[in-house]
Amino acid sequence: MEHEREAAWLTEECEFSLTEVAEISGLTESELRELVEYGTIAPVDPAAAQWSFTGRSLVTVRAACRLRADFELEAHGTALMISLLERIQELQSEIESLRAKMPRRL
Repeated sequence: MEHEREAAWLTEECEFSLTEVAEISGLTESELRELVEYGTIAPVDPAAAQWSFTGRSLVTVRAACRLRADFELEAHGTALMISLLERIQELQSEIESLRAKMPRRL
């Protein structure tokens, strides 16, 4: 049976249900709940009966899935790796911003 997929731009405004994130990422809903518990991803409204996630969360979950598979990590290790990678990205952005403010040398 052939499934048609519609291409769409992934933006922060995009929202996905827990089931959709599980289908797209390859992780189970239980594994996704663990990532929420560890603070790796956060539902749009944690108090809602049915969780939904932003496009940014989907990107994070896909990275978590790859890390988990490549390094055979458990949920806690995956959450730690994601947080460290995000911190590195923040620091790199800060360095680039500071460099842009520095006077150019001739």
